[in-house]
Amino acid sequence: MRVLVVGGGGREHALCWKIAQSPLLTRLWCAPGNAGIAAIAKCVAISAEDIPAIIAFARENAVDLVVAGPEAPLTLGLADQCRAAGIACFGPSAAAARLEGSKTFTKEVSTAAQIPTADWARFEDPEAARAYIRAQGAPIVVKADGLAAGKGVVVATTLAEAEAAVTEIMEDRIHGAAGAAVVIEECMQGEEVSVFALCAGTEAVFLGAAQDHKRAFDGDQGPNTGGMGAYSPAPAFTPAIEAEVMARIIRPSLAEMAARGTPFTGVLFAGLMLTATGPRLIEYNVRFGDPECQVLMLRLESDLLPFLRDAAAGRLPAEPPRWRDAPALVVVMANQGYPGPVVNGSAIAGLEAAAAVPGVAIFHAGTRGAPGAITAHGGRVLGVAAMAADLAAARDAAYAAIALIDWPEGQFRRDIGWRAL
Repeated sequence: MRVLVVGGGGREHALCWKIAQSPLLTRLWCAPGNAGIAAIAKCVAISAEDIPAIIAFARENAVDLVVAGPEAPLTLGLADQCRAAGIACFGPSAAAARLEGSKTFTKEVSTAAQIPTADWARFEDPEAARAYIRAQGAPIVVKADGLAAGKGVVVATTLAEAEAAVTEIMEDRIHGAAGAAVVIEECMQGEEVSVFALCAGTEAVFLGAAQDHKRAFDGDQGPNTGGMGAYSPAPAFTPAIEAEVMARIIRPSLAEMAARGTPFTGVLFAGLMLTATGPRLIEYNVRFGDPECQVLMLRLESDLLPFLRDAAAGRLPAEPPRWRDAPALVVVMANQGYPGPVVNGSAIAGLEAAAAVPGVAIFHAGTRGAPGAITAHGGRVLGVAAMAADLAAARDAAYAAIALIDWPEGQFRRDIGWRAL
């Protein structure tokens, strides 16, 4: 198979790394890719959001399967335009991708399908939003309604923090058009877990779970980010909870989407809160999570490519995925200042030595250059992942590898995995 992966982050590096192991693969490209992906795939200088250029490239190179990494091209209609051109694409239609593109849409689907989730309200007027916050009290959650690259959620512990979030999102427009409206939710309590399901219309198969660390700093302090680290499996996510989630959340959501005429195909990522009354939906994403994808790909024993191929054709695999028993953990190294403004271009050395640590795999998320001359470009730059006999050993291996990386401008959390350990 000739495969084109769309995107250029750590998730896409992990997907390319796993796809490259498939005996079905004959050629692998990534658009636009990064310095790490270039070692295993041919990187092409096409933006992930340049849909016409992606379609043209796929046609010219007889691509058999396009694999969408990030959410933006899906909401722009990548899967629709691929299928219109006769090209298989792993990912939902633009209409189905609204599950991530609009927080309001997900809440409406949840209400219609009677899916357990947080109480919520939507506002387009900032003063009305602030009045609702004052009436509800804190803690409370404020979310930009649209896509905000994982940064549009504020878990406010005080009224002042919540009202400031409304000002920044709706009036200062720190997330652009995504902040034209906000969804304000009750603050659920419990352990958060990321759950993935491979979907084909109304059918789904469980595709792993992980727990990530959203806050920028140790001890779950600081602003929310796209993710500073993750581990899998999630000890809190038991087989009984898995069965409940598939029965009460995933499959009813798929049935509701099909009833609306927008069936979902691809990977559905449910962010859940494991509360005292059971699992409740926080939000949906319509692609693999990042950094969760990195640990899932390490643990996945099955060949990934047939799963992607079958889902793109609207069917589930004949056999469920097989997982390695060993746990995996990834620590994200980010540019100083992330999730705020960062300075690009700093040099990163020692990657070869770090990758030689037993059990370690390094996934590039924001890099440029060639081996021996790698530079940082972006917020999250590296994912230093490890798999070992137990989670503590995986954590120790990842941090041992980080100690060998020479990048003074990098920052990372030193407590990834603390909740499970």
